[in-house]
Amino acid sequence: MRGKNNQVFDKKIPKFYLRVYDVVKRIPKGRVSTYKLVARALHSKAYRAVGNALNKNPFKFVPCHRVVKSDGSIGGFARGTNEKERLLKEEGVEIINNKIKNFEKHLFHFDRP
Repeated sequence: MRGKNNQVFDKKIPKFYLRVYDVVKRIPKGRVSTYKLVARALHSKAYRAVGNALNKNPFKFVPCHRVVKSDGSIGGFARGTNEKERLLKEEGVEIINNKIKNFEKHLFHFDRP
């Protein structure tokens, strides 16, 4: 995987994790996707493994905060759910009672333009 300045990263990171990070980088600001949709984009059913990869993400340029649960609730975040909520709100995503308001409007599908 290469970063913003084209640097190559440590090969000790599992290949599956790097693939997850590449997919998640495609989610635009102001949009969210789900652990399930990320797994599907990888032709996998390993939704929990996607969550584990995101929890261990060492790269600031991978927007892990944009991945939420399939029911629209925000789910976990390595830096805490308050920080995840703050980052999403900063991008224009409204959250009420720990859920994305107008979830379908904000939902990003990898197989659609």
